Amino acid sequence: MLTSVGLGLVVGLILALTGAGGGILAVPLLIFGTGASVAEAGPIGLMAVGMAAALGAVLGLRAGIVRYRAAVLIAATGMLLSPAGLWAARQIDGRWLAVLFALVLLLVALKTFRQASGKGSATTAEHVVCKRNGESGRFIWTRPCAVAMSLSGGMAGLLSGLLGVGGGFVMVPALQRYTDLPMKSAVATSLAVIALISLMGVATTAASGHLNWALALPFSAGALAGMLGGRSLASRLAGPQLQKGFAFVSALVAIAMIVKAVS
Repeated sequence: MLTSVGLGLVVGLILALTGAGGGILAVPLLIFGTGASVAEAGPIGLMAVGMAAALGAVLGLRAGIVRYRAAVLIAATGMLLSPAGLWAARQIDGRWLAVLFALVLLLVALKTFRQASGKGSATTAEHVVCKRNGESGRFIWTRPCAVAMSLSGGMAGLLSGLLGVGGGFVMVPALQRYTDLPMKSAVATSLAVIALISLMGVATTAASGHLNWALALPFSAGALAGMLGGRSLASRLAGPQLQKGFAFVSALVAIAMIVKAVS
């Protein structure tokens, strides 16, 4: 139990310091720290990340920076595909699922490093299909906007079920690419989406009897505590160097997962 709490604390701190997407390390920590398989660790990581994301979303709502209508639409499409991802995770051989997770983690590491180095792809006006009303700050909903948000939510939901990731590494870039939201609002809205999609994934797994509560509860409690404690450090430590460090660690973990899976 103490191991689970400690690992959860690490996940919460990573989330607080690196923002949405940092929770992708929850599953590798569970695999190497407790010996769980990807299929078993996925729902547990999803539960922990979802709880931490819910906390961040509530704080964002209080600050008025969450676009809640967009979050509900995105999450609704994500919830439709999350059970499909959970089903697929139980059908795929554990080794190949670990390799798939590692490849996604490598992609996240590469994108994080490029963004921290100022080499990320810049958003152009032609990609911004969701624009806000200048007076209310709310989105002006159009068909291209709804389609872009729905497709992004569907991808995040599928990955959340398949790999046990919150989907922040999908949602934040999507919101930056297709909307004119500032970064803080994009992250807060993404956290609201993650919280809603995670709720669906965890509920589905629990109903099927595949959730290890003895591991999930202390791990999630630790993640929540780490998120709360890490918020005070985030403003002082967050920056390009921390993002590069996160990318480097993520790449090492991904390589270790591949080596473990094929050995």
